[in-house]
Amino acid sequence: MPCLRSRTPYHLSSSLPLSFIPPSSPSRSIQSRGLAKVAMSDSEEHHFESKADAGASKTYPQQAGTIRKNGYVVIKNRPCKVVEVSTSKTGKHGHAKCHFVAIDIFNGKKLEDIVPSSHNCDVPHVNRTEYQLIDISEDGFVSLLTENGNTKDDLKLPTDDSLLGQIKAGFAEGKDLVVTVMSAMGEEQICALKDVGPK
Repeated sequence: MPCLRSRTPYHLSSSLPLSFIPPSSPSRSIQSRGLAKVAMSDSEEHHFESKADAGASKTYPQQAGTIRKNGYVVIKNRPCKVVEVSTSKTGKHGHAKCHFVAIDIFNGKKLEDIVPSSHNCDVPHVNRTEYQLIDISEDGFVSLLTENGNTKDDLKLPTDDSLLGQIKAGFAEGKDLVVTVMSAMGEEQICALKDVGPK
C-alpha cells in the first residue's frame, strides 16, 4: 500500500505539466507575434516623431511677453525681426496680449501678430557667417570662399539696391570683399558687406 500511495502522487504530478504545456505554447507564440507587431509600430511612430523634431530644430519656443524690439519671431512661418512690440492690459477674463510688428528678414515684408503674453512663440535660429567674395557670375550668382577652402556657389546677389551696388562697385574695383550671409529656417541671403582693402 505505501508503494501505491507513493506512485500515485508522482504519476499525477508528472502528468500535469505534460498536459499543461502544449496548449500554452500556441498562445505564447500568438502573444509574441502581437508584441512583435506592437514593437514594429512603435518603432515606425518613433521614426516619424524624429523627423518632426528635426524640422522643429530650426526654431525654439520663447514666451511672448519676453520678446523685445530687435528680437526675432516666426510669423506666418516666416523668420522676422521685431520692430515694434505693444502689450495690452489684462482683462477681467483674459490674458495680456502682445502685438508684434515685424519685418521678414529675407524679403522685407511687414507682418503682424497678436499672441497672449503667457503663450510661447516660435523664435528662429538666426546665424551669420562671413565669406570672402571670389567671383560674380553673369546670372547673378556669387562664388564665396569658405573657411575650409571650398567654394559656395548657391547664393545670389542681394536684392537690396544699396548693398547690391556696393558689392558690384567694390568687385569691379578689384577690392578684397567679405560678405556676411544670414541663415534662418533653411534660407540664406547676403545681408552685409565688409571692405577689407585692395587685393
